[in-house]
Amino acid sequence: MFDIIEKFIYYLICISYMAKISLLETARKLEGLHTAEDISIARGISQKKAIELIYRMRKKGFVKTQGGGKQKRFYYISPEGVSGGTSYYDIINKYAPIGARVQPIRDYKVHGRRITNEEALVFAIESDSIRAIIAALSLFKHITKWALLSRLARGELKREVCALYEVARSIMRVRKMPEQFKKSANPHKKDRYAYIIPKMSSDDFNKIERRWKVRIPLNNADLEEYVK
Repeated sequence: MFDIIEKFIYYLICISYMAKISLLETARKLEGLHTAEDISIARGISQKKAIELIYRMRKKGFVKTQGGGKQKRFYYISPEGVSGGTSYYDIINKYAPIGARVQPIRDYKVHGRRITNEEALVFAIESDSIRAIIAALSLFKHITKWALLSRLARGELKREVCALYEVARSIMRVRKMPEQFKKSANPHKKDRYAYIIPKMSSDDFNKIERRWKVRIPLNNADLEEYVK
């Protein structure tokens, strides 16, 4: 009787171990910044199945969720969780003025690949952190993969990217944003104003806010590190 129970327990342990190994391999293949739709396409599964996969990976510590509610939800996937590796804040701080650099309470690490400037920009905008957004404005001087940024920033988020680009351009030289990117982000009459950070808007960038129908949580005084 005990032999049967021991074999059964061993069998369950093996199943659990193999399931974790399988999820680890999946996390390695999907490492980086994704939406549920991205994962659905990459894995050739339905969006419902993609969300179930995300849930299982999160339980193993491979996924961190960013956004949600009225904001687009992103999933940061890493096979090694939050320790070691390179973080999104590492990339943001790499280009930010010294006085604008961010010291996050919690940091998310990516292993085995380089985080793109485009991913770091989206991360900052979705962070709900004014300091991260201010620091990330410097990334507009180094954005080169506009097609990738277009894929990562859809809907309201793309308008937010354009609005912050205009803010950055008002205080520094930046790389030229392709007209096609701007055209694809143009707001429609029926679109409501998007908030980068809930209930926060600008006193100094009203023209940009109206152009993109985006409430900008920044004023000129917040950008002093860029104009020293």
